[in-house]
Amino acid sequence: MKATFVFGHKKPDTDSVCSSIALAYLKNQMGDNAIPRVIGEINNETKFVLDYFNVPEPHYLNDVRLQIKDLNYGKGLYCNENVSLYYIIEYLKENHLSSIPIVDDHRKYLGLVSMKNIANSLISWDYDVLDTSYDNIINTLNGESILKFDDEITDGSILVASYRSTTFIKSVDIDAHSVLIVGDRHSIIEFAVNKGAKLIIITGNNLIKEEHIEIARRNHVNIIRTPLRTFNVVKVIGMCNYAKTLLEKENVSYFSELDYVRDFIDEHNRLRHKVYPIVNRHNDCLGVIQPSDVNNKVRKKVFLVDHNEKEQSVDGLDDAEIVGIVDHHKLGTIGTSQPINFRTMTVGCTSTIIAHLYKENHIEIPKHIAGLMLSAIVSDTLLFKSPTTSDEDINTAYRLAKIANIDIQEYALKMFKAGSSIKGKTMQEILFADFKDYNEGDYKLGIAQINTLNIDEIKAREDELIDVIEKEARLQDFDILAFFITDIINEASYLYYSLKSKNILEKAFLIDELHQGYYLANIVSRKKQILPNILNIIDEK
Repeated sequence: MKATFVFGHKKPDTDSVCSSIALAYLKNQMGDNAIPRVIGEINNETKFVLDYFNVPEPHYLNDVRLQIKDLNYGKGLYCNENVSLYYIIEYLKENHLSSIPIVDDHRKYLGLVSMKNIANSLISWDYDVLDTSYDNIINTLNGESILKFDDEITDGSILVASYRSTTFIKSVDIDAHSVLIVGDRHSIIEFAVNKGAKLIIITGNNLIKEEHIEIARRNHVNIIRTPLRTFNVVKVIGMCNYAKTLLEKENVSYFSELDYVRDFIDEHNRLRHKVYPIVNRHNDCLGVIQPSDVNNKVRKKVFLVDHNEKEQSVDGLDDAEIVGIVDHHKLGTIGTSQPINFRTMTVGCTSTIIAHLYKENHIEIPKHIAGLMLSAIVSDTLLFKSPTTSDEDINTAYRLAKIANIDIQEYALKMFKAGSSIKGKTMQEILFADFKDYNEGDYKLGIAQINTLNIDEIKAREDELIDVIEKEARLQDFDILAFFITDIINEASYLYYSLKSKNILEKAFLIDELHQGYYLANIVSRKKQILPNILNIIDEK
């Protein structure tokens, strides 16, 4: 079963991370194959929560763009360097290919052999030397083994007994590298076995005298007999050669399974080859891809948690198949090509919804999952002080606390303390720790928020913070960039902003003269207080 990646937004907070883990666990209990992921660096608060409940941090998911591994390409299509060219021709015909990757005995990619190159070698009759194995000759000529002394027939100079016997014996030199094609000319056969030829190919299933076989045995002369006539043997003898004798290495493009499909399409549009080898990072050949394989794709499955804004989600989302969304925010910009499970409720935390899903599906909540979901609710509702808090959040939190055997008040203070520390962090890291951007009409908004138990820790670096906000607003072209530092205990926020934002922020929060670090009493919720106030002013313009 193909895995479904479950993840939150690009600036993962405790709700998005813990809800992803909890939802993935639920889906797995229901028979799915769900894997939690994060698409950004988790903050100190979330790290504390995961450590507290001994839950490993989900792995990072860079993007969900289509990769070659997501295509049903020709897996396992390659040939060993020591098979015959005749085998290659049959393999190409059977698999409807124009060329095939060649590998060594350890499946390492070596190059390409194409039907075009084989055809060119046939046309030019460029095969007067054999470089192959005894068995390849047997298989290509549909022959039988009379005598075999050598596994390989290399550097074999091909001779055809086309002269009459006396002429041939007088004018042709035979040595230990000679490969003789002959019918029933016994005097020539006798001449060849006495000279110690490398190989004699008897055509037309003609008989060979026992006395000649004995001489050949003493002189280690290999003998093969074939039902093919001399003319036919001459036509195909070059196809006995190893595949590696026609190996193309230059100007051959190949791809990794991890390469993006869009990059493959761009390269193909430039090169216009019909077949491209696929290798892994160890140079093992995995098969071949043809341009038509692009239409035979299996999109990555994703389940979005705590967001439904495309800008907040993973890169390459358009390439993925969204199978579901669980969120407690307003409807965003994400659309799907087919119906999906979309679960939303007017609650303060995504984990409140997921706890309901456990109940609806009669799945027991284990202690560590209960602890994670409780942490998410406490974090998102600021210990039930946020105006987004619903009775469902509170009731669910106490139910989860009982399962996790947690004292909510005591635990919340530990969690907030761990999450609010800015020790050792740069101002950029502090600003973007919990940052969300929005596009509303012609306006680009960036709203950052952190919780604190010690506002003096921030104020001590106030000048540095203001400089960073102004710089980032200019670099990223934000029309509004605001940073709300929320005092959890006093249920208020301190506002820092870019100068370009000042006029709209004054109107949004009914401030006569806004200044940096302005104290906003009873403003703690980005979703229910901060963002709606700002959007109302933008909508009036």
